[in-house]
Amino acid sequence: MTNISETAKSNIQDQIQEEVEQARTVCDVSGSNSPECAAAWDAVEELQAEASHKRQNKKKNSLEQYCDDNPEAIECRIDDN
Repeated sequence: MTNISETAKSNIQDQIQEEVEQARTVCDVSGSNSPECAAAWDAVEELQAEASHKRQNKKKNSLEQYCDDNPEAIECRIDDN
């Protein structure tokens, strides 16, 4: 059974792979110094940054996970005073 996070990870990795292939094609056709080539690789970098950001956000410590599951718990209250 595949969970949602594994599916999301697979989807973004698939998107990255597709963008890499597209960037290579664009650069082969338009030249490696063309604006189109640069834009294609920028798209790859953006997806890679998004994947990295998602990985970092998933890492929660046990208290953060507990508070996500039990926001009303006294340990999870935030005092703004």
